[in-house]
Amino acid sequence: MKGLFFILSLSVCSLFHPAMAQYRSEVWVSDEGNGMYRNPVLHADYSDPDVCAVGEDYFLTASSFNCTPGLPILHSKDLVNWKIVNYALKKVEPVEYYNEARHGKGVWAPSIRFHEGVFYIYWGDPDFGIFMVKTRDPYGEWDKPVLVKAGKGMIDPCPLWDDDGRVYLAHAWAGSRAKFNSVLTVCEMNKEGTAVISDPVLVFDGNDGVNHTIEGAKFYKRNGFYYLFAPAGGVVSGWQLVMRSKDVYGPYEARIVMAQGKTDINGPHQGGWVDTPAGESWFLHFQDKGAYGRVLHLNPMKWVNDWPVIGVDKDGDGCGDPVSRYRKPKTDKTYPIETPVESDEFDTRKLGLQWEWHANYQDVFGFTTNMGYARIYGHELSPHFKNFWEVPNLLMQKFPAEEFTATAKLKVSAKDDGQLSGLIIMGWDYSWIGVEKQEEKFLLKQAVCKDAEQGNLEQVSTLAVLEPSRKFEAGLFPNYEREIYIRVHVDKGAYCRFSYSLDGKKFTEAGTLFKARQGKWIGAKVGMFSVTPHGKERGWLDVDWFRVEK
Repeated sequence: MKGLFFILSLSVCSLFHPAMAQYRSEVWVSDEGNGMYRNPVLHADYSDPDVCAVGEDYFLTASSFNCTPGLPILHSKDLVNWKIVNYALKKVEPVEYYNEARHGKGVWAPSIRFHEGVFYIYWGDPDFGIFMVKTRDPYGEWDKPVLVKAGKGMIDPCPLWDDDGRVYLAHAWAGSRAKFNSVLTVCEMNKEGTAVISDPVLVFDGNDGVNHTIEGAKFYKRNGFYYLFAPAGGVVSGWQLVMRSKDVYGPYEARIVMAQGKTDINGPHQGGWVDTPAGESWFLHFQDKGAYGRVLHLNPMKWVNDWPVIGVDKDGDGCGDPVSRYRKPKTDKTYPIETPVESDEFDTRKLGLQWEWHANYQDVFGFTTNMGYARIYGHELSPHFKNFWEVPNLLMQKFPAEEFTATAKLKVSAKDDGQLSGLIIMGWDYSWIGVEKQEEKFLLKQAVCKDAEQGNLEQVSTLAVLEPSRKFEAGLFPNYEREIYIRVHVDKGAYCRFSYSLDGKKFTEAGTLFKARQGKWIGAKVGMFSVTPHGKERGWLDVDWFRVEK
């Protein structure tokens, strides 16, 4: 009966599966088309990933922090070719708090599980507690989030449905809030998985002089053993640890099952284990690449004496090295090459799934249209504006590769002097190229800001003086428009070169070379913005298209 329910649940999911054309990136494809793949399988910032297998389908989610929509849902048939199919979270809770840009806060290290026909995602918000959201259809609406346990410092939760019907939750602790870290605790939840019903029990202490910064645990059971897969040693240079015990509360014995070894893949850890219908085990995890974020790797996994070994263990010591190139997982058929969408013509009433705002979406941010463009209204800057760290309606997407070119066709509309719109590379350091109205003209400007979180001021330079494309009466004041194409080329090392064009054919280099830098727990992003000085009527930006190419 349980198996029948499982099959029916998959049938329901397939009925709601949206018809999407396959998209193939020009700048990064993992599948080599010959049965092999190269890592990363996703060269984009899907940090703290987790994955679950449902029949022949794989669903993945990742941290989204303050960005919305949050909790991206990616789907694959072979663990190599992925596409974004949905988001599980429309707005980050509590909504009013996250209506402002709260860099680095919000959704930390989620886990995704499928249990008795229902998909569950748990995540920790270090300032508010552990949340859960669920659905029977991963492509459709997800339920309103449930606060499973309120409190500060609890992060990286993962549930486990045990054989006897009891439900457990493992999680880590953030030192920035709890004032202690490097420990894992386990508690019990109710059978619905909606509330914690016991006190936490300490099951692993990474304050042992070896496994510091242990966090991001994933909870499994196999052959009578409880397993905690968890990264230790820190994001940049850590390793993958696995602990096992016959008792859910321990004591647990631990082994390092994957480390960098002699490879150039630093800090290979934090991810999820899945088994395929062909009987293979695989592990999806991240690698920190600075400005490019935490990119996603796929590694083979095998079991030796009830211990997992991840990667390739050439010396047989039980600790594997991550692979840079490997054969694809075995499947019953060959699936087409596919990647997450990057370019957007903005020709539908739904925003492309590659886009996220820097805070909870509000109507005044802007609108999609049925007229071939998306509109972003100018965010009213605070009276004491210093830099874009405060701006919530940045519409951005992840860097998709080490090298790429992004071009946007834009139309700027402004009535008041100081209204500014354009293209931005956002992170702890950021740079934008934008068009600002001043009297009867538009000024093309570049800004560079270092350590924006610290409140540092922008360094702004004027690059060109532009005539309006059009001027017309609109209410009490005339409206000035300027059509422009703005381009950024990103080279290896995250070096960004800007250029612009007035006709879409001839581009002129503009501004200074800028080295992108990651944001707070996220990689650098590229996208559009529009801002208005405090107390003035909003200007706006219409985005005709945004294209990512070599």
